[in-house]
Amino acid sequence: MSAKSHLKPAGDWDLLRHPPEFSLVLGGPLFQLMRRVHLSDDALMMARQRVIVIAMLAWLPLLLLCAMEGQLWGGTVAVPFLKDVEVHIRFLVALPILIVAELVVHRRMRPLIQQFLERNMVPENGLSRFKAAIDSALRLRNSVSAEVLLIALVYGLGILIIWRQYMALDTATWYATPSAGGSTLTVAGMWYGYVSLPIFQFLLCRWYFRLFIWARFLWQVSRIELSLVPTHPDRLGGLSFVSGQVYAFAVLAVAHGALLAGNLANRIFFLNASLPQYKAEIAVMVVFMLCIVLGPLLVFTPQLSQAKRSGLRAYGTLAERYVREFDTKWLRGGAPANEPLLGSADIQSLADLGNSYGVVQDMRIVPITRDALLRLVGATLAPIVPLALTLMSLEELLKKLIGVLF
Repeated sequence: MSAKSHLKPAGDWDLLRHPPEFSLVLGGPLFQLMRRVHLSDDALMMARQRVIVIAMLAWLPLLLLCAMEGQLWGGTVAVPFLKDVEVHIRFLVALPILIVAELVVHRRMRPLIQQFLERNMVPENGLSRFKAAIDSALRLRNSVSAEVLLIALVYGLGILIIWRQYMALDTATWYATPSAGGSTLTVAGMWYGYVSLPIFQFLLCRWYFRLFIWARFLWQVSRIELSLVPTHPDRLGGLSFVSGQVYAFAVLAVAHGALLAGNLANRIFFLNASLPQYKAEIAVMVVFMLCIVLGPLLVFTPQLSQAKRSGLRAYGTLAERYVREFDTKWLRGGAPANEPLLGSADIQSLADLGNSYGVVQDMRIVPITRDALLRLVGATLAPIVPLALTLMSLEELLKKLIGVLF
């Protein structure tokens, strides 16, 4: 397989002999730009270089401009640059995580198409629709107009409305000072509002667009009548490799948790707020991540439910026939006189049939595991946990922890 093979539309492939690698991130104008300026290759390596260049483009000019304006540490503003926790977390933590997440998701999803084919999940009469779903996803991923629309959305909605009206702190900061006619941006604030924030918001919105492509692809595949096996030991009819993709998105959950933690930290430190005031915001963020990551998997619930019903009916009928014949043979004198009971394979077959029926009974119709759920919740909350130190000192926190444990 050539280095650039994954960039081709699925329509150029022999799906059965040479299935394409599936990637949500290897495409689009920005990816092509990164390749041309040697910040990426066809395998999405060089992540460290991309992190350094993009993060420094967003953060370093703010540091220099604030130093020139005397708003680096003190000055006349309530929130100088170096004390602004949110901006440092946004550009030095969350932004690098969004970039690294591309490599994580890419590597995890590469064998997805091959898994569908190796497990014979797609019947022969559904291969054309499966191929069309792949081709459609790759075309949308490579769309130039989609990324242009994202840029327009970032500047038209993200900067001019959401940030200026709802996200900016209502106090004098290094990036803006309140006035009678509204906030007035500083020189650093202009770079922040029209360069740094758009870079970050574009990368974030592009991830939402990729999640949309993922959800759309899963929905199209779920419209195909898949060959689910009710007795598959994964308790998902063989679809566990699809539900397992959610673990790759846990990196995105960390980035969202970090964003919220930075925003709350500024309000706690500079607006005299307390962490318990934001329980609703934290809960909303957790629910939001669960919905965008786990929600798309629910499209398979109807087929899983149908497969379970069919499996219970088929294996129930088979079990009925077997146990009646077993009863007749061994309990009602139907066995030949010279056939010993000890060592008979009939009993083992009865146990195996019972195990198979139990697997069908335990089959899940919702392709979401408890482990995936807990991991996403934990990844979202992990960056917020340190803010608990604002409620009590580290020493008090350790004492309470030791008291609980011992």
